[in-house]
Amino acid sequence: METKKYSSYAQIERELEILKIEKEISYQKLVYGVKKTKESFTPQNIVSDLIGTYSSAIPYGTIVSTAIPFILNKAVPFVKSWLSKRKRGN
Repeated sequence: METKKYSSYAQIERELEILKIEKEISYQKLVYGVKKTKESFTPQNIVSDLIGTYSSAIPYGTIVSTAIPFILNKAVPFVKSWLSKRKRGN
């Protein structure tokens, strides 16, 4: 890396400000990437991805790959609420 030469403190301050903004942009990109990755690890998305990958090998694969996410979106909250009620009942 080549050493930069500055002729004034204003140039140094400007360069530091640019580096600070670039650092913040990189950090926000990282936060966004982690958020998107976290969102993709839901049971619905995992099953949908698996079924989508193997839909050609499954009989009636396109119907199954369409129905499963819909069923999971309805079933998972129902099972969660049922389990929480069951725990409270004991």
